[in-house]
Amino acid sequence: MDHSQQQKRCNTVLLSPAQTPRSSVRRSLRDSLSMDLWGSNVKPDRGVNVEVILRCRPLNDDEKELKLPVVISCHEDKGEVSVVQNTAYKQIDKTFSFDKVFGPTSQQKELFDEAISPIVNEVLEGYNCTIFAYGQTGTGKTYTMEGGRVGVVESGEFPRDVGIIPRAAQQIFDVLEARDEDYSMKVTFLELYNEDIMDLLAPDESLNGPDDKSRKPIALMEDGRGGVFIRGLEQEVVCTADRIYKILEKGSAKRHTADSLLNMQSSRSHTIFSITIHVKESSSNGEELMKCGKLNLVDLAGSENVVRSGAKEGRVREAGEINKSLLTLGRVINALVEHSGHVPYRDSKLTRLLRDSLGGNTKTCIIATVSPSIHSLEETLNTLDYAHRAKKIKNRPEVNQRVAKSELIKDLYKEIERLRQEIYDEREKNGIYIPHDRFQIEDAERKALVEQIKNMEFELVLKDKELMGLQKLYDTQQTLTAELSEKLQMTQKDLEKTQNTLLEIEGRNRKANATIKEKEHLISHLLQSEKSLTKQASDLREELEHVASEASNLFSKLGLYSVLHVEVIHAKKRILTSYSFSGLHFTEQQDKLENGNKNLVQKFQTHLAKQLDVLHQTVAASVTQQEEHLKSMEKDFDYSLSKKMGGIQELTAQVRHLKKTHESGIKSLDDISEELDMSYRSAFSNLTSEVSRNSSAFVGHFEEKFLEINDILDDIQRDLFNQQEKLAELAEQQRQGNSKTLLLTRSMSEAMMKFFETLGAHTSSLTRIMEGTQKINGQKLYDLAKEFEDCAAFEKRQLLEKVAELLDISNDRKKNLVQTAINSLLESTASRTCKMQNEMSNLQDFSCSVKSELTTHMETIATNYLVATSVMDNGKDGLEKCLQQCMSESRMGVSQLRNARESVLDLQKRNVGSLDSIVRNELETSRMILSRASSLALSALEETGMADKSLLSSIENLLKLDHEAHKNIRSIVVPSFEDMKGLGKKHYHTILKIKESGQCFLDEYKVDGPYCLTLEKRPSNIPSTESIEDLRNPTFQKLTRPFSGDSSEQQESGDKNIILSDLCESVHSLNNSRVTLTAIN
Repeated sequence: MDHSQQQKRCNTVLLSPAQTPRSSVRRSLRDSLSMDLWGSNVKPDRGVNVEVILRCRPLNDDEKELKLPVVISCHEDKGEVSVVQNTAYKQIDKTFSFDKVFGPTSQQKELFDEAISPIVNEVLEGYNCTIFAYGQTGTGKTYTMEGGRVGVVESGEFPRDVGIIPRAAQQIFDVLEARDEDYSMKVTFLELYNEDIMDLLAPDESLNGPDDKSRKPIALMEDGRGGVFIRGLEQEVVCTADRIYKILEKGSAKRHTADSLLNMQSSRSHTIFSITIHVKESSSNGEELMKCGKLNLVDLAGSENVVRSGAKEGRVREAGEINKSLLTLGRVINALVEHSGHVPYRDSKLTRLLRDSLGGNTKTCIIATVSPSIHSLEETLNTLDYAHRAKKIKNRPEVNQRVAKSELIKDLYKEIERLRQEIYDEREKNGIYIPHDRFQIEDAERKALVEQIKNMEFELVLKDKELMGLQKLYDTQQTLTAELSEKLQMTQKDLEKTQNTLLEIEGRNRKANATIKEKEHLISHLLQSEKSLTKQASDLREELEHVASEASNLFSKLGLYSVLHVEVIHAKKRILTSYSFSGLHFTEQQDKLENGNKNLVQKFQTHLAKQLDVLHQTVAASVTQQEEHLKSMEKDFDYSLSKKMGGIQELTAQVRHLKKTHESGIKSLDDISEELDMSYRSAFSNLTSEVSRNSSAFVGHFEEKFLEINDILDDIQRDLFNQQEKLAELAEQQRQGNSKTLLLTRSMSEAMMKFFETLGAHTSSLTRIMEGTQKINGQKLYDLAKEFEDCAAFEKRQLLEKVAELLDISNDRKKNLVQTAINSLLESTASRTCKMQNEMSNLQDFSCSVKSELTTHMETIATNYLVATSVMDNGKDGLEKCLQQCMSESRMGVSQLRNARESVLDLQKRNVGSLDSIVRNELETSRMILSRASSLALSALEETGMADKSLLSSIENLLKLDHEAHKNIRSIVVPSFEDMKGLGKKHYHTILKIKESGQCFLDEYKVDGPYCLTLEKRPSNIPSTESIEDLRNPTFQKLTRPFSGDSSEQQESGDKNIILSDLCESVHSLNNSRVTLTAIN
């Protein structure tokens, strides 16, 4: 394909920067055609890490002469770089891994084919991609990006030292030509020098050289979407790769460079070369869309050590600014790697420009360049460390949004027509710089805009009022929520108190269980002591039986003694009678014996009385002490029972108070839930009414617009009928005109002969006039640009503050458009002047030839008249067919408009229905939530009531068990008390009987005669073994058997424990109250 065809295809989709987008597509055009370096409407893609490539340059001639050791080892197959230094002072052995590694022997083509070519292909697919070189000064960044001079490209092969930018441009054109696609391409080239942005593509008239201090920087602006754009940045349309080479060479010549000890041509600024590509493609429905891709090629200035580089005066400031911007770039990389909450993009213009390339929506490739020399070891390690950390940065590449081609072309045509009309009006010098119609239209638009702003302000006030109402409702809801939260907290506190109370009860229960275990231990010991007492009683009974048997033997002997005594008395009488003399002596002996026996019996009686008194006192004291202990035990039990009753009553009161509090809290929750339900219902009803009102308004507005469009279509149809009638008249008039034209042509030929005679004389004067006109046009165009800028600034000040940002963008675009138009007009004027001069010379030659040809032409006019008449008839027939076709198409348009109206109405109904369903679903959801909350509250209330009932029933059962245990203990204690009293009385009567028997024995012993009676044997009251066994306490099963039927199975163990506890306490008190019986001597 030749150059002309390529130029033609390139121009088919050319997007001029001098366009003013329509309001309907302004956002899309701004996203695709603004000066924003990075922003675009995109579709999300998965996040990928920043690709990092390392390139190590070879040793230069100076380093080779000094024979400096190499500390860098590149492993291209593994993608690793090793830094090794072993000296007496320092030992370093580090390895860094990268995506790709290129050693000192690598070539430019190898680097481009393996690493950069895939990125260029992604740009052609609609991505924004960035490639920038980073490293120390003198490591080959500019060589990698730009390389040597391109020169003439033969057979598609570049010289070996050509850099990335020319190769990427050539690949883009090769791929687009191979695809045979329509496209357009623009390039920008900017420089960041001492934190000032310079345009390297600005016209030469404004630039006297790179060191010119009059060179004005351009502004870096925020676009309101998180990105930036550069106001006044030149964009040059290119159609060939050769043009890009020239632009690159031209811009690089203007770049700030200087000599240093480290580099003969050190870059003193950062540069960004951007290529924007628009490719036409067709959608599935046949609509033509524009696919946009952008490639940013960044050549960063190298970091340097001021002492080593030998910088002085102004170079020191340049080095400081370079190091400062690179330091900020390093801080941004560290913040992104560490996922810091704040990334310092705004600390430098470089990081602001690269913001989307670091953590944004752009695919980014970093080429880190290092030196293998040991002198640059520290800088090399820093570069490797930053590049290795940059690998961890994640970007989110997204494909740019497609833009409709038709919208762009319409806006371009309108803008061209507007500029043409402005130039014509300026040439006519009618006192204004824009057409009157344009001024009136813009004035009307401004007035309409002011009115619209007023309406919007009024609507804003209404919305503010609605918002205030909603805010009040929200505050009310918040207050209710706060109150509900407080009540919930109170309920939770009460619940915590109840839980604490239950924990205390459980603690008491544990203590009671421990006490029960202690009592069981005491009971076991008491049972053992009871067994030992029973055994001793059995032993005493056996001893008593033995004594009773001995007493019976004694009484039998006494009976024999009484018989013997009677016989002795009778013998005494006989002896006295027989031996009267000797009887006196025997009587004396008998008196002595009687007196001795009497004294012995009295001693025995007194000793027996003393022992009986002691026994009586001991028994009485023991009985009294037992009675006192039983009474004190009864009082203690009554006191503990009353105290337990008081505690249980207090606990019951607390439980009832808690129940009431819980019920009140549940009730308040129900009330608040009902209030929330009512408020939600009212809010949803208001929303539904608002939606219905908006829907009806939309339908009415659509009906009104439909009627207006229908009237317009009817007018078009009437106009078509009128045009058809006028066409017939025009055809007739054309026939008459043709005959007149024949006569006029003959007269005109004579006038033309005279014209050609005077034309030669006027040609030379016309040439002089065109030269003067060119100068005047240049001055006028310069005045036009100046006055246009003043007018734009005046309009900007007159408009409202709410559209200030739009006006800024509009003014910037107008300035750029006018500047571009002026430049193009100057170029076209110069070219037209040259062409005019050529045409004038040709016109003189042509006039001579025309004189000879005019005669023959007049002869052919007559014949052509007949041909034209027939052609007009045929054109009339074709035009009638065209009109009929237009009529049919207008009817189809009416039917399509009706179908569109029906579809929009159906869509509106579906939207209203869907919104109603959403509202109903939300209401149903709120009802379900309220019902669930109510059910939960009721279930919680029921559970609390059940727990309260069970707790109260447990307390009542405890009270019953306490009363029953009290009754049981009283039933045990009272008979024991009565038994003790009976035992004391019985013991007292027994002692009296013993004393009486002793007195009788004394009295009867004093009489020694035949009337003396022998002691009679009394029946012995010896307790039986069964009676002793009956004194044992019954088993605990027998004691608890009467209470086993009154409690449930769940409370049986607890009731038994309570009874056992009380019984153990009573037994323990009885055991403590017992007095140890003393032995009777």
